[in-house]
Amino acid sequence: MQHTLQFEKKAENVQVQLPASKSISNRLLLLNALSYSPFEIKNLSDSDDTKVMLKVLNADSNTFDVGAAGTSMRFLTAFLSKIVGEWVITGSSRMKQRPIKILVDALTQLGAKIEYIENEGYPPLRIYGSALKGGDLELPGNISSQYISALMMIAPSIENGLTLTLTGDIISKPYLNMTLALMKEFGVTGIWKGNSIIIPEASYKPVKSSVESDWSAASYWYEIAALNPELNINLKGLKRYSLQGDSNVQKIFKELGITTKFSQKGVQLINTGNKCRKLNYDFINEPDLAQTVAVTCCLMNVPFHFTGLQTLKIKETDRISALINELGKMGYQLESNQKDNLSWNGEKKEVSGKIEIDTYKDHRMAMAFAPAAFMGLDMIINDPMVVTKSYPHYWEDLKMVGITPTE
Repeated sequence: MQHTLQFEKKAENVQVQLPASKSISNRLLLLNALSYSPFEIKNLSDSDDTKVMLKVLNADSNTFDVGAAGTSMRFLTAFLSKIVGEWVITGSSRMKQRPIKILVDALTQLGAKIEYIENEGYPPLRIYGSALKGGDLELPGNISSQYISALMMIAPSIENGLTLTLTGDIISKPYLNMTLALMKEFGVTGIWKGNSIIIPEASYKPVKSSVESDWSAASYWYEIAALNPELNINLKGLKRYSLQGDSNVQKIFKELGITTKFSQKGVQLINTGNKCRKLNYDFINEPDLAQTVAVTCCLMNVPFHFTGLQTLKIKETDRISALINELGKMGYQLESNQKDNLSWNGEKKEVSGKIEIDTYKDHRMAMAFAPAAFMGLDMIINDPMVVTKSYPHYWEDLKMVGITPTE
């Protein structure tokens, strides 16, 4: 399936109801289950990832297919390892290429019994759930925060709790702080001291909870605001003091001329026109924003140098390579050491004809590139419905600003 994007007219004012945060939704679903809560979570995300979590937690089967939902794979592997029974968890072809050995090894140290069904170190997994025993665990700090959050959330239900010592550089700290904050809402207080996260054995208490809107989804509207100086955008459902690290999109886009104004009506994005000459930024805490910012900088002719991108290679796709490939189709020549950085020196080659953007089964590729239609490019987005992973009504919302997708 393809979407041909046509830019028909410029809107003046748009009100956008953003989707709920899937990061918060998926954590709340697991904490709800661990606390045996009778309460329904309000404003739960309608993303594919959250639907998968909900389906598995309510299933009466022992075999689960999480598709492309990485968060679900990591969280549920930890959860099922402590639920008595035999479980099989699998996913898409890409999921079977995404490593999970670090998490499995950590759970094994706690007494979990987990087998690799196909390839060593990768899903699918066969899990023999049983009571786990806690203690001390040491993990690299530069791994996916989802591994660490998965262990943190089950820690109170493990005998003696858990002390996690993170070695080296710690990435995606806001996601770990989010996990601790939500655990505290359910009555368990963890302590992060130095490089150690200490979580006691305790019982979660069921509480009523609600999900705030998604700052990651807001990033595409910051991109749209940056490319449309006269457009007045108001985003609904965002919190000024958010648990989401991606709320730092405000700080990043201030460098690209966008001011964020909070009011009772929502968040207003104001284009001041004051963009920086070059953007240097370390995405160590907000890796999911990198694609949006890279595309925006290219379209605004702002050279950049980004670091802290080491987790992008194990996401839905290798996002560094994907950005180099697809922005290359538009004439932008990006460079990377393929480890943790990405840069563009401002040079651009002329291109003509239709530009087909491949999305690599990655929702963020589709959403980051779509606003390029504002620049008058003849664009096609391949596999556009990947957006349902986090922002199911994205294409409908784009119609409000004059971008009409046609099949």
